[in-house]
Amino acid sequence: MQLPPLRHICGQLRAGSLSASALMQACITSYESSENRLQAYKTWAGDTALEQAKAADTLLKSGINLGPLMGIPVSVKDLYAVPGMSTFAGSAQALVGWSEPGPVIRAIQSQLGVITGKTHTVEFAFGGIGINPHWGTPYNPWDASQHRIPGGSSSGAGVSLVQGSALLALGTDTAGSVRIPASLTGNTALKTTYGRWSNEGIVPLSSSLDSPGLLARSIADLAFGFEAIDPLLTSETTPCHALPSLKGLRIGIPENFFWKDCDASIVACVQSAVQRLEAVGAEVVKMAMHGCDTVYEIFQAGGLGAPELSEFLASRHPEHISQLDPIVRMRVEAAENMTATEYLRRVRALKQASATAAKIFDEFDVLLTPTVAISPPAVSTLSDPAAYRHANMMVLRNTSIANLMTLSAVTMPAGKDDQNMPVGLQLMAGPRQEARLLAIAGRIEQELGQAQDILGTPPNLR
Repeated sequence: MQLPPLRHICGQLRAGSLSASALMQACITSYESSENRLQAYKTWAGDTALEQAKAADTLLKSGINLGPLMGIPVSVKDLYAVPGMSTFAGSAQALVGWSEPGPVIRAIQSQLGVITGKTHTVEFAFGGIGINPHWGTPYNPWDASQHRIPGGSSSGAGVSLVQGSALLALGTDTAGSVRIPASLTGNTALKTTYGRWSNEGIVPLSSSLDSPGLLARSIADLAFGFEAIDPLLTSETTPCHALPSLKGLRIGIPENFFWKDCDASIVACVQSAVQRLEAVGAEVVKMAMHGCDTVYEIFQAGGLGAPELSEFLASRHPEHISQLDPIVRMRVEAAENMTATEYLRRVRALKQASATAAKIFDEFDVLLTPTVAISPPAVSTLSDPAAYRHANMMVLRNTSIANLMTLSAVTMPAGKDDQNMPVGLQLMAGPRQEARLLAIAGRIEQELGQAQDILGTPPNLR
């Protein structure tokens, strides 16, 4: 079922021309018709969600409006604590003590947003590919002939949106974990600046870098969801509405780092989008983004995530260490011998790089790059550890910089590569510039088109 933008759905629910229960029933139908092929969810909560939707209908008919998300189906990454649902965090068994929701989930529940279930994640979110040996890896909907990666670590989030079982999806982003799956499945995603949204009630990978994030079918829907959840915005303002024009918008195109070893058809797709933006008045300037190689070298050596996850598991859930996915365990164990001096060196280097990066946005409104440098590979090609590591680093490379440099970032579809898979265009802005970033991205979306116009229908759903 092709649905209008969420702002229109919100209005329809309040006007009575659409019911929340009918909306949720459509999500259930989509789930039942495709989940055996796509495997987006660790925990499906269709019956409970339908009851929540019926409750929303009752209140709406009485004139009670609890917020924009009232009656809107939302999938949740299985790192978030949700009452009544076990939290596995992609591990072999449920984690004890993760049932109390944090501010992000409370923001949805207080509006009577409808939680459809928990989507799959890479174990403890430690990977960008999306593979999970415990519970299986979701299928990328854009290839019906082979099992391609969906992107991670929020691996089921993007799939749930394409599937139609949810209209918004909650994920987390430590090095690209909402933007990568959004890019590879033809969706949009927002990585919030570290600290803007609380990490309370979310199983951590890196306490220094984790950012709750949001995935949606379009930038317009992404802005709607952000405005509804963000604690720093008020309902009286509409700060994410698209700009009236791109004329004079200052877009920086980093010539270094992001394009190296990038698939030629991805480069061509993103460059074509840039030319279209320049043609309608955007000021496109090629520039150098300094510090990328330095922070990425730290990231390749485990960054802050590996030692911080190692400490979290040792102190909170030591019983899970012996059951870890071998690839995750190898990386966690490698961090056990890191010295305090080395950890603090990394913290200092990332802090310095963040301060330098923030100054870029005195000159540019946004920076534009490909979101992911490679087309999503088939899962069958990644059984060799060396092949896995190479692919994992290539999908994480471009997105990791925004986390390591404390920036805000979005991804949006730009077209398809030569393997007929979605290509993402990444926009980065300064810290806590999410509203302005979404406004810019919204205007760009008006020029380039939304996913359904650019990409068509996924082969696995035809």
